[in-house]
Amino acid sequence: MKKTQLKKSSNAWIIVTTIGFILITITVGIFAFRFYLNGFKEVKDDNTYGQYYVMITEERKSSFWQSVYRGAYERGLEENVYVDLLGDNLSQEYSREDLMRIAISSAVDGIIVAADESDEMTQLIDEAVAEGIPVVTLYGDNTHSSRCSFVGVGNYNLGREYGRQVLKIAEEKTQNAYMLDTDEQYNADQVQEKQPIKVAVLVNVYALDSGQNIFCSGIQDAIDQEKTEETEIEISLISVDDTNAFSVEESIRDIFMEEELPDIIVCLNELNTTCVYQAVVDYNKVGQIAILGYFDSDTIINAIDRNVINATISIDTGQMGRFCVDALTEYYEFGNTSQYFTADVTLIDKSNVSGYLEGGDEDEN
Repeated sequence: MKKTQLKKSSNAWIIVTTIGFILITITVGIFAFRFYLNGFKEVKDDNTYGQYYVMITEERKSSFWQSVYRGAYERGLEENVYVDLLGDNLSQEYSREDLMRIAISSAVDGIIVAADESDEMTQLIDEAVAEGIPVVTLYGDNTHSSRCSFVGVGNYNLGREYGRQVLKIAEEKTQNAYMLDTDEQYNADQVQEKQPIKVAVLVNVYALDSGQNIFCSGIQDAIDQEKTEETEIEISLISVDDTNAFSVEESIRDIFMEEELPDIIVCLNELNTTCVYQAVVDYNKVGQIAILGYFDSDTIINAIDRNVINATISIDTGQMGRFCVDALTEYYEFGNTSQYFTADVTLIDKSNVSGYLEGGDEDEN
């Protein structure tokens, strides 16, 4: 009996200690950010800004998010607003939710957050709005919250574009498989014997929003509506742990360790694209596995030029960042803003990659 009570007491002490540590960490973060904010206000007295917004996202160091932030920052300067990428100025790493709490406690003028549909995110956005801080969700939405606007991409149309590219590659692979030799023709019976083209779509195992589902629906609908009878395609969703770069590499390495590999891999973010590209090279599968990528980093663009990646979707990240500031500016000026802002997307493949190569035509970037 005493051992049981002692165990319960020990467990309670661990829980209390853990909660206390979390609270202390957040409190320290709040004070550190307020200290930074006060210093910012003093330093910027000569260039007084009307508003102070923060952008909150994971993977802040990636070229994708850095590009989005640059767009928001530059638009902010035009509108007499300073936009800060929250987390870069703090001495330790905080979760996206903790950064939301810090921003709310620091009473910033606006929050731009890469959200999801989790209950915790909903509560934090609603708390910010209740404190008079307008919130714009970016790239990932939270439809049940009081956010004033969402800035992202049209996931369904984006999925349809990927679906058309899947069809293009699948038909090429099917045609090559049917060519017995230069003198023979394939027939309907041989078509039936051929294996379907296997397509793997990499999805985030922890994603709580509907964007991925809408995207996948777009792929499937494009294939169902446009494929020929000769082309058989099987689509499977493969979950990738996007917690960090190492976990992504592990998840993708597991795919390449399987006995049966996909013919086409569709990637939904920059990190997955880069890791799949590296795996195809490492496992000597260049030319065997087609890659449809995401974003237009130098690494991805060069891989298209070298025929390792077939195509990628380029999102106008600068425009996405600018839209976030525009939404908050409209909210302050008119009391409301457009509910949705959709950024432009462009397909990059071998036919137009030269315009995106480093040193190429900057107008095409």
